[in-house]
Amino acid sequence: MELVIIGGGAIGGTIAAHMSRAGHDVVICDSDADHVAAINSNGLVIEGPVENFTVRVPAMSPEELPPQLTRVAVAVKSHHTAAAAELLRGRLTPGGYVVSFQNGLTADVLAEVVGRDNLLVSFVNFGADLMAPGRIMQGNVGTFRVGEPFRNVITDRVQELVGALPYAQATDNIMGFLWGKEAYGAMLYAGAVSDLSIADSLEDPRYRPLLLAVAREVLEQSPVEPESFDGFDPRDLEGSLTRLAAFNRHSAKSHSGIYRDLMVRKRKTEVDDLLRDLRGPLTTYAGELIQAIERGERTCEIANLDLLATLERTDRLGRPLNAVVDVIAAPKRSLEGPLRGTAVAVKDLIAVQGLSRGCGNPELKARSPQVADAPVVASLREAAADVYCTTSLLEYAAGALHPDVPEARNPLDPSRTAGGSSGGSAALVGAGACDVALGTDTGGSIRIPAHYCNIVGFKPSFGLLSVDGVQALAPSFDHVGLLAKDVKTAERVFCALADQVPVQLPPRPLRLGLASAMWRDSAIQPDVREVLDVALSTLHASATIVEVDDEALLQVREVFEPILMYELWRALGDIATNHPDHFGPETQRLVLAAESTTLDDYHSALERRELLRDATQQVYRDVDGLLTPAVAYVAPRTTPPMDTPEGEQEGLFSAPFNVTGDPAIVIPAGFTSEGLPVGVQLCASFGRDAWLLATAHEALRLLSH
Repeated sequence: MELVIIGGGAIGGTIAAHMSRAGHDVVICDSDADHVAAINSNGLVIEGPVENFTVRVPAMSPEELPPQLTRVAVAVKSHHTAAAAELLRGRLTPGGYVVSFQNGLTADVLAEVVGRDNLLVSFVNFGADLMAPGRIMQGNVGTFRVGEPFRNVITDRVQELVGALPYAQATDNIMGFLWGKEAYGAMLYAGAVSDLSIADSLEDPRYRPLLLAVAREVLEQSPVEPESFDGFDPRDLEGSLTRLAAFNRHSAKSHSGIYRDLMVRKRKTEVDDLLRDLRGPLTTYAGELIQAIERGERTCEIANLDLLATLERTDRLGRPLNAVVDVIAAPKRSLEGPLRGTAVAVKDLIAVQGLSRGCGNPELKARSPQVADAPVVASLREAAADVYCTTSLLEYAAGALHPDVPEARNPLDPSRTAGGSSGGSAALVGAGACDVALGTDTGGSIRIPAHYCNIVGFKPSFGLLSVDGVQALAPSFDHVGLLAKDVKTAERVFCALADQVPVQLPPRPLRLGLASAMWRDSAIQPDVREVLDVALSTLHASATIVEVDDEALLQVREVFEPILMYELWRALGDIATNHPDHFGPETQRLVLAAESTTLDDYHSALERRELLRDATQQVYRDVDGLLTPAVAYVAPRTTPPMDTPEGEQEGLFSAPFNVTGDPAIVIPAGFTSEGLPVGVQLCASFGRDAWLLATAHEALRLLSH
């Protein structure tokens, strides 16, 4: 058989070599002048575990193609398909045909030039790589099928071609094979963002949910019945991962062609065709990450695959909880830093460059995107963290929902709230979508959702993390802080942001002060009280617990409302007055109520806070941390507005530490009989953040025993 193969790389060159050795009249046409010269001078070398041989095959440049061609194969990368098709325009003789040896869905592009009746398509899955000009490594022998793309019959010309090709078989469902390869190929694209081998990425249990979801996403788009091949079975995707890992483990081709294009050849991949041919969030995320690697913004590393897995969990677990606002598939960051590999969600109250800051308000969300990151977000990027999504919140963090913005639901019981105002961040972490998220805390907005969602919520000392670029609510109380899966994660991120180092506690039992009045507050519900008593007993077994007079904290709690309301009016009153339809009704009512707080009320509250400052610091004397309840009740069905009795009660134990500015952290303490989480709060004197984190880690260890 006479055959001109356009594209003499991994696939085209391997097929050409086998056909030439079998006596067929094959010519290679390739745009790589060095490759053409090497083949013409030294022959085409096939090496690897399958076979090692050299054949003489004539090779030419595209400019040397003859004006008439009868049988032509196209074996170029899919993004070069249009250029290859143009080479064939007007050259095909009557009765001739073109066959594609390509990955991807290229049939329509070729058919537009050569005609649907003159096109055959193949499915090729033997691993091969172009190692150097004139040298190709064939890594394995996999499935090779040929068929008619626009009719489900095996024609004579298909049979004729199959007889001449190595390893090939005819099929009446060639598009089914190609769609199966699209699903498998999408998994390879996902794995290629890391430096793992194909087998390792397929085998690693951390990435199985991601890869299965990618395959399902593609298969759902298939217009034909996908076919099985080489261990891949669209009806058994779970088993497919194991079988495909074994298939690739025995191949000499350890990494995909996409990876080699990115890291070895440093050339454009076929990713644009992936994004054109397929629709769906996961393939889009993978494609955008690959494009970032092509631009030099990233390199192939496990951190990228971890990010993709986080994106998959965020879509699967976070979106049903109303926790997600925006997603950034390939966020910009430093290539190196202490937080490389850490994906961080950010409350949509904090400026993220390129995204509009919605603050839980649909009108604000529709405005222009932020032109710069808030400093805390810039610090995350500088530390190489992936700022990958923004999270939902109560409107302007003011304690009430906008009716057009769904409330973040609790990952342990979606019929209940995740809490406010940092509920979206808490829900994502509590669901296991990500390990850490930024929140803000003006009266407990980090610590209260942490209590509801069984996670860690850390409010640092006032002013330690910048609130520039954060929508203000009450500047005297506003904090940026962290919601995290555990204390060590919070500590690692905090230390990177605050340029601090972790503290090592001395080798002695913890000494905790029990805030006596708070601990015995009658507002604490019986189911929460039961968990707190068990937690205290558990801590007592290994730590020293001393009762502390917390009267000063009860008094400082009384100045919270006048300071908050006066500053809230200053921050939001103009909007409530001049644009009354901007806020939801609950927020509008709260802001208007704040107008009645006078300047004298405000100054009196500030003065009293100063008078109480020394007394509030005495509660920390001779203890590692102060132990208090977190919230008086478990997660309610919905967040009570801040100016209702239930709303005021919600912040009983958190608000005093916004007034003092002392660091405070909520850690999980146990579950009620209904399976709802309860947290406890630990606090330390101003500036002892690293010490508090170390104390909280040890306390959580004791509670977990």
